[in-house]
Amino acid sequence: MATSRRLILGAVLMGVGGPGQHHTWLDPEIPGDASVDIRWYIARAQQAEAARFDHIFIVDSQYITPDSPNHYLNRLEPLTLLSAVAVHTSHIGLVGTLTTSYNDPFNVARRLASLDLISGGRAGWNVVATGDGGTAGNYGRQEHYDYATRYGRALEHVRVVQGLWDSYEDDAFPRDRERGVFFDKTKQHALNHVGEHFSVAGPLNIQRSPQGRPVIFQAGDSEEGRDLGASIGDAIFTHAATLEQGVAFRDDMRARAAAKGRDLLIVPGISPIIADTDEQAREKERALVGGKDFARALKELGRPFGWHDFTRYDLDAPFPDLGDAGDRSFRTQAEKIKRLARENNYTLRQVVQHSIDAQRSPFTGSARTVADEIQRWFEAGAFDGINLTVTAPSEFARFTDEVLPILRERGIARTSYEATTLRGNLGLPIPENVHARSVLAS
Repeated sequence: MATSRRLILGAVLMGVGGPGQHHTWLDPEIPGDASVDIRWYIARAQQAEAARFDHIFIVDSQYITPDSPNHYLNRLEPLTLLSAVAVHTSHIGLVGTLTTSYNDPFNVARRLASLDLISGGRAGWNVVATGDGGTAGNYGRQEHYDYATRYGRALEHVRVVQGLWDSYEDDAFPRDRERGVFFDKTKQHALNHVGEHFSVAGPLNIQRSPQGRPVIFQAGDSEEGRDLGASIGDAIFTHAATLEQGVAFRDDMRARAAAKGRDLLIVPGISPIIADTDEQAREKERALVGGKDFARALKELGRPFGWHDFTRYDLDAPFPDLGDAGDRSFRTQAEKIKRLARENNYTLRQVVQHSIDAQRSPFTGSARTVADEIQRWFEAGAFDGINLTVTAPSEFARFTDEVLPILRERGIARTSYEATTLRGNLGLPIPENVHARSVLAS
């Protein structure tokens, strides 16, 4: 059945394994140094591009402990990585995570604009305000910003970056050899921003790209995070355990964006489990979930709470009273865990086991079953696209070679790229330069 909407496809590359993927690195298909091997990223990006994916997605954080997920312990900086991938691909978007809490707007604007030009207009910025409170210690701060400061700073940061991206109008560089005119000074604009958190003069020393400026993704589920996403996001990276949760989130975000005169796309992360039959896929899932390292999961549970040490508690006693732990870290996630324990009278062991069981994928089954479920969520409005977690190349191939053809046959997934820019392929308009607009209005 054909549809006027098309499924957005992203590939999240996590090398040797992110949260909950304790044994991913043991797969013989995955090099032990995959997270720092640019050849692995290039190969996966080319695999995704051959399947006509919209983008690859690189997550990031800047604080680790000995108990951090394997991929987090030793990985490449996102924009450096994506710049290398850019010259080995031609159509696929390149989305990297950069924090607004521990970066200055001018540097972020310049780095992302550079990636956008290097790639011919394929850059995207996943905006985060940083949940790992320990990051503060790596940037000379005694403690992490509180939520209000973190998100107030994030909104101003993005607005400054967007202003810097408009430093040059599109025809600022005529490069006319006959007239000897390289640059039109009237087309350069300083920003002269003075705000609560930043003071930035500008202008930025780089022109706009073929897509105008990078696409903005945003990830944050708190009230503050949702409001930020509604204000600045072109697309929202999230997670939903059920179709109903997905629909509720999408409706909420669309309403928030509409109130600001905007629209946005919802693109959650998913981890499909595909086999020849539904039963084989369920058995594969049982083996994956059953093989999770309980001791590692216990330690990873501490991350939303600022890496609180849960190993010191009795596993079979009631979940401990943690007070305000997590308030300056992943507060929304920490509050969900506290609420889960309180409402179900869970012990610590039960909370950890729940965190393991929660990693079961609603997209488990044969290729047709997984395609059916993706179509069901898509047509119900639970999402506009998916960010697929990539592990072993052969597992990724089961999706690209078995599931995607079914979705293409049904008119849900593209058969060829519509454009060479990320905005073009996502169906997003090129933002008009604010200075060009002011001239037209005068």
